[in-house]
Amino acid sequence: MRRIPLAAEMTTYKVWDAGVRWFHWINVLCLLGLIAVGTAILNDSALGVDNDGKVLLKTVHVWIGYVFALNLLWRLLWAFVGGKTSRWRAILPGKRGYLTELRGYLAALRDGRPMQFLAHNPLGRVSITCLLLLMLIMAVTGLALAGTDLFYPPLGSWIASSVAAPGVDPATVVPYAPEMYDREAYASMRTLRAPIVRVHLYAFYALLVAIVLHIAGVVVAELRDEGNLVSAMFSGKKTLKDAPVDEDVSPRA
Repeated sequence: MRRIPLAAEMTTYKVWDAGVRWFHWINVLCLLGLIAVGTAILNDSALGVDNDGKVLLKTVHVWIGYVFALNLLWRLLWAFVGGKTSRWRAILPGKRGYLTELRGYLAALRDGRPMQFLAHNPLGRVSITCLLLLMLIMAVTGLALAGTDLFYPPLGSWIASSVAAPGVDPATVVPYAPEMYDREAYASMRTLRAPIVRVHLYAFYALLVAIVLHIAGVVVAELRDEGNLVSAMFSGKKTLKDAPVDEDVSPRA
């Protein structure tokens, strides 16, 4: 059994670079906005929202979605070039020895002697991977729906051209204007759109669950003294009482 010193020396380490910290908090704000507006869109009938109101809600949702998608793209690219704790090797749960590390981490939790990590702990890796995957699904399907609903980029102009009625300039096509659409082409587009809507909706619900579990995991880790996770996402530094298991991934502050 690993010995825990009675009077452990607290050591500060550089952990999260600025790229990760900016991504995290921009992502938090985008998700809060998307969840709020998306919930209003889902309940537009109960809220008595008319067509103009629906267009406004969806427009706000799409513009927040653009920021969300660009920020996510930045994070995915940063995982190739960022600091050691920012890279895929420190995020994905499939590295060599991961299962052994996970078993050791769970055993340490059961024994009340949590292991400390600079980057994500073994369970945190699973959480972050699921969050990134769900957010990627949300971003891709959201961009597709932006084109089918509001005729917004990147697919909007192509979709508008495919559904515009004869004699109607595709550049003038707007939402909720059936007189501007070729009826059969529009119905075909909506049929193709339906499964994308379902994937977007189910991914939204799954993302809500994943976010709750992620927050719960952070709270539990803080209570078990696995490091100052929340403040580290502001300062970029963790202060730990034990030598971190993955100390080689980052220099000390």
